[in-house]
Amino acid sequence: MTTHTIEVGGIAQRFHVHGTGPICIAHSGGPGVDWAYLRMPAVEQHLTVVYLEPLGTGGSGRLPSHPDGYTRDRYADAVAAVIDHLGAGKVHLLGHSYGGFVAQHFALKYPGRLAGVILYESAPVTGPEHIAEAMRNVGEFAARNADNPELPAVLAALESTGSISNDEQFVTAIRGLMPSYFADYWGREQEFAPLRARVSGSHISSLDEHGVPDLIDDREVLNGIIEPTLVIGGRYDVICGPRWAEELAKLIPGAELVMLEHSGHFGHVEEPAAFADAVVDFVQRAS
Repeated sequence: MTTHTIEVGGIAQRFHVHGTGPICIAHSGGPGVDWAYLRMPAVEQHLTVVYLEPLGTGGSGRLPSHPDGYTRDRYADAVAAVIDHLGAGKVHLLGHSYGGFVAQHFALKYPGRLAGVILYESAPVTGPEHIAEAMRNVGEFAARNADNPELPAVLAALESTGSISNDEQFVTAIRGLMPSYFADYWGREQEFAPLRARVSGSHISSLDEHGVPDLIDDREVLNGIIEPTLVIGGRYDVICGPRWAEELAKLIPGAELVMLEHSGHFGHVEEPAAFADAVVDFVQRAS
């Protein structure tokens, strides 16, 4: 492992390099969740994975407008700066959750700069339509776990996300709601509890530096992605569920779709071998 820091527009951008093989940059989600949850050891056996600490999180710098101003356009420019710093030509870009929004925006803003795009638990849209679908998925999660005494606490954590205003509240909420992000958290709690206990992050708003919501609807432009694209979804993902994975795959020309049938939002942890096989095979074919 090596850790590096560059400057992007006067702001520190930190990243970590693990593994060996073709380069794949990994952009974590949230926005605001610390990068470490996205570690993919099975992928690192075959690829060099460059894990970004997105601006505003961890060892990367914060904007003067923090917690506002962290638009995906700004994140995409940071990705471009890291690619330039690496000097390795075309690389692959994997974005998880909100990082997927960044990855698809990067591919549209910087066409031809990537060897391939991996949209992992992403979606083509945010806002009311996305929230309504998430609530439907949460309802199914609640029905499957109706007899679990811990369910009310998870649902309370989900409800609290709308009132988060600092880092402590953000971390408390993300740890509280994490069981809903797995296909079977309580059935495999010994495996997943350590990740839940150590996940961290920073409160980052959904507003730009002028206080305007940074809403996303890429459905009319996704046909402009020219790079080979892999879409990975989880059958039980509540936040970026199968509907959105299937829609992304239909809207992006030639996109491949892999649905992890026993995963929620964290397929790299729930089905690490299947996840790694899909990513490594795609990168090796597209390199």
